[in-house]
Amino acid sequence: MDLFAAINSFIKVVEAGSIAGAAKNLGLSAAAVSQTINRLETHLGTRLLQRTTRSMALTEDGNIYYAKVQRIVTDLELAHRAISHSDTELQGRFSIASTAAFGRHVLAPLVAGFASRHPRLTLELSITDSKINHIQNSIDLSLRIRPQLEDGIIARKIVSVPFIICASPAYLERAGWPNSPEDLQQHACLGFRYPLDGRFLRWGFINNGQHAYATLNVTATSDDIDALAQMAAHGAGVARLAEFIAAPYLESGQLIPLLQRSHSTTESYTEPLDIYACVQDRAAMTPKVKAFIRYLTEHLETRWPKANIFTSDQ
Repeated sequence: MDLFAAINSFIKVVEAGSIAGAAKNLGLSAAAVSQTINRLETHLGTRLLQRTTRSMALTEDGNIYYAKVQRIVTDLELAHRAISHSDTELQGRFSIASTAAFGRHVLAPLVAGFASRHPRLTLELSITDSKINHIQNSIDLSLRIRPQLEDGIIARKIVSVPFIICASPAYLERAGWPNSPEDLQQHACLGFRYPLDGRFLRWGFINNGQHAYATLNVTATSDDIDALAQMAAHGAGVARLAEFIAAPYLESGQLIPLLQRSHSTTESYTEPLDIYACVQDRAAMTPKVKAFIRYLTEHLETRWPKANIFTSDQ
């Protein structure tokens, strides 16, 4: 029996919560993983998992064993990398998760370039606004917005993307132009509901260094930002869109930016959309993750230079 492989299988089963889930992550059949666990239990002379047709739980000995071995696989991989001379040649599976809009409009187009740099990597990109568990979903790196940050993960802000307040020419001809955040109370505003919990994401502004939320007259909402952009382009009202969503509509003239310095009567700025690169813990900051963060930061800072973005940290 390959004891290291058996321990790795046991760890994956516990992390996934099921043998079937672990088998999927390991690229093996459920039967093969189950047999490996049986052999490990025989080797140790104790039962680690209490299994039924519908559930699985750690036994008392299983809890003790898992607490001792859970870091073995990671520590051995890190030890190997510490003495390896081929760290520059990244290889194996690399799994990235991202919020839907950022993943679709920004991340997906960049992945091809990273893949061409590292042809021995197998990249997996999960685009979702659902809750991400790095361990259970076998995610190496996730890209999240601030409302998705949670205790326990390590998060590093990698870029601040401008929000654009905008509306169609037809709407502005009909309803007039808002000249300040306060004017939004008199306009039809299109609100974004966060898909995970249904929260309405408020519109933040920085006014003379002070943060405040605008009072809005919300007349329509959606949990899909692309749908809101389409609604705005067809005259439904005023929308707040991240620059990567708004850009093609602004270029085509379907939407017009509002509350800009050129036609605003105040010194208010829209609070930006901060994007964070997240890992489960410091041990998860592998060469693959570091290389991708460097690559991503290089491209994002070219598109959104820090000097040109009024961020919430300034």
